[in-house]
Amino acid sequence: MNGIIDILVQLVIAFIGFAIGRFGDKYGGHLKAPHHWIYGLIFIIIGVIFYKNFWGISAISFGIGHFISDLNDFLHLRFYSVDKPHEWKFWSIK
Repeated sequence: MNGIIDILVQLVIAFIGFAIGRFGDKYGGHLKAPHHWIYGLIFIIIGVIFYKNFWGISAISFGIGHFISDLNDFLHLRFYSVDKPHEWKFWSIK
């Protein structure tokens, strides 16, 4: 039972990372700044370093959610720029 709770907690943390990334895309997409998939990748790397404890696994989950929220920019290798205007949808990964 404890394992199921751990998995559910990590799914919630991944969703929080995704939600923060999507809202960052909407409200911060007009800024000339690094794309937020880079921050997700940083969280994943930090989590891999500290994978033996709860915070490391949580960093991986958060990073994956945050990374997926900006997957289109990663696939087009956009590193530092303003997002192109587009119709905003919360669940859309484009």
